[in-house]
Amino acid sequence: MPSNNPTHVIELILVGFPGKQEIKLLLFFMFFLAYVLTVTENAMIVVLVSTNLQLHKPMYVFLGNLSFLEIWYVAVTVPKVLVSLVTKRQGISFTGYMAQLFFLALACSECSLLAVMAYDCYVAICNPLRYPIIMDHTLCARLAICSWMSVFLISIGKVYFISRQTCCGPNVINHFFCDVSPILKLACTDMSAAEPMDFLLALLILLVPFIVIMVSYVCIISAVLGISSAQGCYKAFYTHASHVSVVTVFYTASLFIYARPQAIDSFSSYKLVSVVYTALTPLVNPVIYCLRNQEFKVALRNFI
Repeated sequence: MPSNNPTHVIELILVGFPGKQEIKLLLFFMFFLAYVLTVTENAMIVVLVSTNLQLHKPMYVFLGNLSFLEIWYVAVTVPKVLVSLVTKRQGISFTGYMAQLFFLALACSECSLLAVMAYDCYVAICNPLRYPIIMDHTLCARLAICSWMSVFLISIGKVYFISRQTCCGPNVINHFFCDVSPILKLACTDMSAAEPMDFLLALLILLVPFIVIMVSYVCIISAVLGISSAQGCYKAFYTHASHVSVVTVFYTASLFIYARPQAIDSFSSYKLVSVVYTALTPLVNPVIYCLRNQEFKVALRNFI
């Protein structure tokens, strides 16, 4: 085509992790091992929560939702990475890119689920006598459904505004999965609506649950500090330290990647944080939650 008429991109090339074949094979082994362990750990949690009556409690119901989400999340991203590491199949259609982007945006349901779990912690510590009445099965189901539906609607909005952009050559994206910022760098149409809207929706997904989490923990800390017994105070902090750890890791990576007002290049630090966000966090979350929980360990031993 003439040079003054830009080519509309219908296929995109994900560069992934370029380098020597030996390095790619090592990365393949690491990603494959992380993928298998992640799916196994989270599937075990979903099965235990579903089949064990002792785990039919709000905290474990939300944890089961979180585990199901993380199975879904790694299933969307990691297999494509594994294929690109051992073959030359690095291309993906524009439609396929948008589809993966939609499912990855749904993974932000983790923000809402972490906020719901923080609220559950707040009720358990600040209103222990009314906890069974407040956190009944109906409220738990509504909170879980709202967590999924709210992010579902936001994800539709994100993908709608981005998919309306026309991408021109070159069609090479220096990243290993379908993300927002790399595709916006290729847009050759007016991004005056898409880019600010993507930024605002990212803030909405991340900051509203984050505010709920912070308010919940301010109330929790105030209540815990009012406990006269040092042992009781330690037990309260120890019980919910796992949730704080998961929130810290998740939001540190998420805010770096998504809460930025402009499209950014996908180079070293961005890729590294993305690996933490897409592969490491789903792997360690079950370990953080379950190995510190005596009730869950008993249920796991009985199941085995």
